[in-house]
Amino acid sequence: MASSWGEHLRVTIFGESHGPQVGVVLEGLPPGEEVDPAEIQALLGRRAPGASPWSTSRREDDAFTIVSGLHQGRTTGTPLCAYFTNKDARSQDYTQFARLPRPSHADYTGLMRSAGANDPRGGGHFSGRLTAPLCLAGAICLQMLKRRGIAIYGRIAQIGKIMDAPLDLARPDLALLQELAEKDFPVIDGAKGREMIAAIEATREARDSLGGMVQAFVLGLPPGLGDSIFGGVESRAAAILYGIPAVKGVSFGAGFAVCGRRGSENNDPFCLEKGRVRTVTNNDGGLSGGITNGMPVVVNVAIKPTPSIGLPQQTVDLELAREETLTITGRHDPCIVPRALPAVEAAMALVALDLLLGAHGWKGWGK
Repeated sequence: MASSWGEHLRVTIFGESHGPQVGVVLEGLPPGEEVDPAEIQALLGRRAPGASPWSTSRREDDAFTIVSGLHQGRTTGTPLCAYFTNKDARSQDYTQFARLPRPSHADYTGLMRSAGANDPRGGGHFSGRLTAPLCLAGAICLQMLKRRGIAIYGRIAQIGKIMDAPLDLARPDLALLQELAEKDFPVIDGAKGREMIAAIEATREARDSLGGMVQAFVLGLPPGLGDSIFGGVESRAAAILYGIPAVKGVSFGAGFAVCGRRGSENNDPFCLEKGRVRTVTNNDGGLSGGITNGMPVVVNVAIKPTPSIGLPQQTVDLELAREETLTITGRHDPCIVPRALPAVEAAMALVALDLLLGAHGWKGWGK
């Protein structure tokens, strides 16, 4: 069962939610790159459980250990391996799910895929806990990209039916994006943010859950990165983004809004800005034919409502072969969107570095 991604930068995620550790192996990192553990911890802190009213009460400090690929604070160019120790697992909360699979979870499909040999505790290898090593890997890449003038900013664009204020996809306000990065609940419109938080709390009290959308901007990528057809940026980005649990949709630029437009409304006309070829609008999200065009790469990621809810749900007793009613207890997020946001940023950092290494190799990628 593969849990690896990447062509020139290879990422492998390992571990289970309630196993001893979860971790990541990164192969293909350029040697000699400084890595600041504090910057890694800062991104992990945004993803960590138990830190806000809208997340699960499971508490993991997300302290990590890097066991290879780093010497005296710099990458060696050999595989970098890092892991987190799981400390606050309550496996007894999950015993019944081997017999009574939770609706819209991977309990049943994981059981079928492994012929009964899977670890079902806490969702096992399908758990959101596996986004911790993904964020660690992405945080390392973000530092390397930042030194080359490439930045990635994400925001909560939607919770339930509540939409944040729109951003200019072609020329987003950089100061505003940097402001968003400093917020605990990164939205543009503070009033809308308060509505979203209130909706999450009301949903929690109702023992239900909410979905939403994360939008991320990748700024500073040069034109000409990516390949056609299956090697396009959209294809490669979608592959890693769909590896984030609860992601059910990925689109770029204007996304599905293009379905109701004419070409004359949706096309991005070319223009010159300070001698550089740009586009007036950015409905394509910085990508044409699967290749970057120098505009901001804009990705929209749909996150489904957390499947673990406290309301009674119909399931099947796999041992007795009969329909049953399941009521889930334990610690679960009423809305996974805020914690998914740093995972989306991390995933796009991996995509960006993989593209640059593919175009220039590790010796010339940052030149």
